[in-house]
Amino acid sequence: MTIHRFFVDPGTVGDEPFIIPASIARQVTRVLRLVAGDEIILLEGDGLEARCRLTDAGLELVSRAPSGGEPGHRLAVAQALLKGDHLEPVIRHGTEVGVSRFELVVTHRCIVRDLSAARLARLRAVAREAAEQSERGLVPEVVAPVGLGKVLGPTSVLLERSSAVRLSDLAPPARLIVGPEGGFTPDEVVAAQQAGALVAGLGPRILRSESVAVAAAAVVLSRTGDFA
Repeated sequence: MTIHRFFVDPGTVGDEPFIIPASIARQVTRVLRLVAGDEIILLEGDGLEARCRLTDAGLELVSRAPSGGEPGHRLAVAQALLKGDHLEPVIRHGTEVGVSRFELVVTHRCIVRDLSAARLARLRAVAREAAEQSERGLVPEVVAPVGLGKVLGPTSVLLERSSAVRLSDLAPPARLIVGPEGGFTPDEVVAAQQAGALVAGLGPRILRSESVAVAAAAVVLSRTGDFA
C-alpha cells in the first residue's frame, strides 16, 4: 500500500498529537480521502521522515527515521534560462535523478533574459512535487538567475558538445553548468577555463537543451553510486 509523502514547514511535527497542516489538509482529506487510521509521511527538510497516523482530531507521530532517498554526492546544476516551459522538465527530472540544487544562470545566447517571481515560484513547486513523488528527503533549492561568472570555479564542469573530454572520464564534480539552446560562446568557454572549471562533453549525439542536465546528472550520480 502506498504511503503518501508531503513536505511541510520545519517544526510542524510534534511529539504530541497535532492538527493536519493547512498546506496539505485539502489534499489529505478531500483529494486522497484518507481517514482515521491511515498513515502518511511528513518531511520537514531535515533529512528525516516522520511517519504519522491520522486520528479523528488530526495526526499523531508514529516514528521518525532518516530518509533513504537522498544521494550521498551533493550535485548542483547551473542551468541557463530556456524559453517556454523547458525549464520545468529540467527541474522535475533532475530532482528525480538526485540533483540537490538548481542554479539558474543568464548567458550570452539565452533567449530568455529574466524570470518572474511567479515563474520562479512555479519551478520551486515543480521541485517540491518531484521530490515527494520520487521519495526524496529534501526539496532541491531553485536559485534565482545570476550571471554565468557567479557559478564558475574549480569544482565545476561546463558541458560543451565539441569538447574531446568526456564527462564520464572526470572525477564527479560538485556542479554541472549547462548552456541555453544555442550553447556557450567561445569567450564563455575560455572564461570558464580561466576560472578553473573543466570543460567536457557527453558524446557525439546532440541532445535538446532540457535533456542535457538530466543525462549529465545521471552520469555523475551513477559514478558515485547514487543512481542506477
